[in-house]
Amino acid sequence: MGDIKRKRRKYSRPKKLFDSKRIEDENNLALKYGLKNRKEIWKARSAVSRIRKRAKGLISKKDDEEKNKFFEKLNKMGFKVKDISDVLALTEEDWLNRRLETFVLRNKLANTTRQARQLIVHKHVAVNGKIVNIPSFMVTTDLEDKISLKIRKQKAKKVKVEEKGEENE
Repeated sequence: MGDIKRKRRKYSRPKKLFDSKRIEDENNLALKYGLKNRKEIWKARSAVSRIRKRAKGLISKKDDEEKNKFFEKLNKMGFKVKDISDVLALTEEDWLNRRLETFVLRNKLANTTRQARQLIVHKHVAVNGKIVNIPSFMVTTDLEDKISLKIRKQKAKKVKVEEKGEENE
């Protein structure tokens, strides 16, 4: 019975729940990125704060190799960072820009953010040939150009029927 691990929150809720400025900012972000709820903003905020915390820990270290590994990892994730000040300047909006949902919209595979989210959730989007149904999937730089819509079976059947018709003639 000791094997069961308790799931932990990956975010923290705001200290002041009814802060009109924060609520307005979160509403704008949710509209811009088509987010389901505020929890997604809080998760992004927490993820960015973890990255910043790591960068602050690296400031005092003399080891350049560890810093370079950290910057290399962030650059692979798609954040253009050259030094620690760039890392500390990251915002939750930078994090939200790297989500699959945003890339589907940016690549014009969907007309709206809501439609992009629906396409992903309904398993119509493939990344590198694999179906991904998680809108918050983080797109790395090497996967940016490998996002596509899955071909529907009905269309595939029509194409096969047309090909057979041409072969019979």
